[in-house]
Order: sequence, then structure tokens, then C-alpha cells
Amino acid sequence: MIVGGVDIGSTTAKAVVLRGDEIILGTILRVTTKPEHTANLAMEEALKKAGLSSVQELDYVVATGYGRQKTTFANENISEISCHARGAWHVCPSVRTIIDIGGQDCKSMSVTEKGTVAGFEMNDRCAAGTGRFFDVMAKVLTCGYDGISSLQNVSETPAHITSQCSVFAESEVISLVNNDVPLADIITGINLSVAGRAGGLLRRVGVKSDVVMTGGCSRNAGLIHALEKALGVPILMLPVDPQFMGAVGAAVFARDKATAAKAVPVATQPAKEASHGTV
Repeated sequence: MIVGGVDIGSTTAKAVVLRGDEIILGTILRVTTKPEHTANLAMEEALKKAGLSSVQELDYVVATGYGRQKTTFANENISEISCHARGAWHVCPSVRTIIDIGGQDCKSMSVTEKGTVAGFEMNDRCAAGTGRFFDVMAKVLTCGYDGISSLQNVSETPAHITSQCSVFAESEVISLVNNDVPLADIITGINLSVAGRAGGLLRRVGVKSDVVMTGGCSRNAGLIHALEKALGVPILMLPVDPQFMGAVGAAVFARDKATAAKAVPVATQPAKEASHGTV
């Protein structure tokens, strides 16, 4: 059985082909202004890596993320909260708590022993504490995202970033630069500031080990270090690229759906699977 999962996020798109137990990751792409086109591009990359020529060769496809409802080739769409939980649990069944920090929002989830969502909290009304926030700070500091992430820039004397708003925080960081505050102190302060907000979301759902991070900000080693410090627990590294967890979860759901459909006698199956949303 071969199925697909595609995750059209706010800034990037990812797709996965699941062939049996083999997870075939596509390429991380920047989203375009047309979600449908973005979804097609992402899935084409995954199909290419799987040695397939058409989405029609897949038994079932599930879409997730901001652009999931515009993914016309998908049989179904499922929320990114459910997909990130299922994906992380699939590659690491010991997972019980997830923090997903993407381009435009931050989500915390508690996960059951069966990989379902027990509870979640979400911050999607402000860019503070998201990938967008780090992009802005990287530009202000002219150090790039790698500079923000580098463990070499972890300082024992972090600057204190007080602003909760990205715009005000940017002004605050500019003031720190102009006052000759060391770059490492500023970067550590930025990561600790975001870790504090993310930690607050996690505590609302309850922090239980194992804890993992998914989403684009999982590339930020400095943030993971700061979050471990804020929570007092280690952040477990996933065996599969954390940025793909939404797409992996979507593919796992697709496999479940395809398996269930094959178990139903042909005479009782509907003529055509209707696309719909699932919470």
C-alpha cells in the first residue's frame, strides 16, 4: 500500500509518501500565493523521490496545514494539530508532549499512548514566539537564522527581552545593539523570551515526558536549549526531520483510511470518497 501526506503551512510546504513502513520525505518548499499550486509542487517532489510519476498511484492522500482545504488531489483533510501529534507519535511512540512552533503560530499538545490528542493550546494571534519573529530578529542582528540557532551563541549573561510584541521587541533589540550589548547575550535573550512563551503553552496542557518539538523552529538548537532550561526537562530529538511531522501524520492517517476502505466489501463502498475536513 502506498499513501501520501501533504502539509501546506504558512511559510513552507512538505509532502511525504508512505510505502508500507518506509517514510519517503519530499523537499521543503516555500509556499506560493496559490495553495493548490504549492500542494502540487510539494507532492511532485515526494513522488519523484519515491519513484512514482503521478498522485494517481497513491491509494489515499490526506492534506493538513493552512492550505489543506485547497489541496484538490487529497481525499481528505485533517487538522495540523491531529497530524503533528500522530506523526510525532508514529516515529517515536514514547512522545507525550509536543511543542510545534511554525512560521505564524505556536501550538502545544498532549498525546495519549495511542497517539491521539488529549489536549492542546494555541497561539495564532501574534507573531511573537514564531518563526516570523526569529526571521525579523535575524535580519536586525544580520546574523541569519543559523546565528540565532547556533549553540556557540548561548550566553551565561542573556539580555532581558521584555516586550511581548514582535514590533516592540524589534525596537528593543535595536536598542541593545546600539548599546553595544554582545551579540550572544542578545541572541540568548531572544531564545529565552520565546522559550518562556512556549513553556507557558506547554504547562497549560501539562508537561509529560517524552517532550518533542516539531515545526520549522525545531532547527533552532539555541531555542531547544532555552526551552529545556525553562521546563527543566530534556527535549527529545525525533528520528525523522521534525519539520515533516505534519505530513508524516497525514500520511499515517491516509494509510489508516486506505486500510479501512479495503476492509469494506466492494458492494458497500461509496462510489467516490468525498473530500471533507476532520478536526
